[in-house]
Amino acid sequence: MKTNESAENYLETILILSKQLPVVRAVDIANELGFKKSSVSIAMKNLREKEHITVSPAGFITLTKSGLDIAEMIYERHEFLSKWLIEMGVDKNIALEDACKMEHVISIESFDAIKKFVTSHITF
Repeated sequence: MKTNESAENYLETILILSKQLPVVRAVDIANELGFKKSSVSIAMKNLREKEHITVSPAGFITLTKSGLDIAEMIYERHEFLSKWLIEMGVDKNIALEDACKMEHVISIESFDAIKKFVTSHITF
């Protein structure tokens, strides 16, 4: 399930948009991320080739099981890390930025250990 940060960001964005919109299209992703539609199209092609997404003939993007697993993992990390940093007194904007960076580089073992430690000591 090894992916790069860019792919993880796209998958997380698809997950978030799928909770907000009836269907997700490349233009929705481009608008959300502030990217050109051509850049998003290339990324979607790569994600489709890695079987992390499917794209319907109408252009509707859906996460596959592997894509959903990655997106949910990244989203959980982002939510947890940003809440933790804010709880420790970090400015919200800085916490969100830092969580976005940390969510991609932290190992499963370290994240799980931090989550276990933090949740046993504080409640968000």
